[in-house]
Amino acid sequence: MSLERRRQMIEPGHPQLSVVRQCELASISPSGFYRHPAGESPPNLELMRLIDAQFLETPWYGSRQMARHLCRVGYTVGLKRIRRLMARTGLAPIYQRPRTTVPHPEHRVFPYLLRDLVIDRPNQVWCTDLTYIPMRRGFLYLA
Repeated sequence: MSLERRRQMIEPGHPQLSVVRQCELASISPSGFYRHPAGESPPNLELMRLIDAQFLETPWYGSRQMARHLCRVGYTVGLKRIRRLMARTGLAPIYQRPRTTVPHPEHRVFPYLLRDLVIDRPNQVWCTDLTYIPMRRGFLYLA
């Protein structure tokens, strides 16, 4: 249930339950009941409109390219602000991401044998880890 819906359930003039108790029952803090979040400022709304319009033309633009575009249009805006506004509007760039964890279809998948095993003594189960340390000429493998 949303915070706004829970906020509507509280009756400030209730004869038996105080506002603080009603907030406890609704699982919100009293300050969350009294304080209403402020909306975006008019300059931010203008930036969000510009970002949305450009995103419709170039959906692969991330926050850095969007910052360059807004700079070309005449707005000097910080990268963090653009990231926040893009996240607020739900815009995420569309690009091909690396597929690093896709297994080969012919590779066998081994079962995890320790799932229901209770480990209760030393040396019952062993584990290993390989770490690749970059060196001047290649890598050093630490096991």
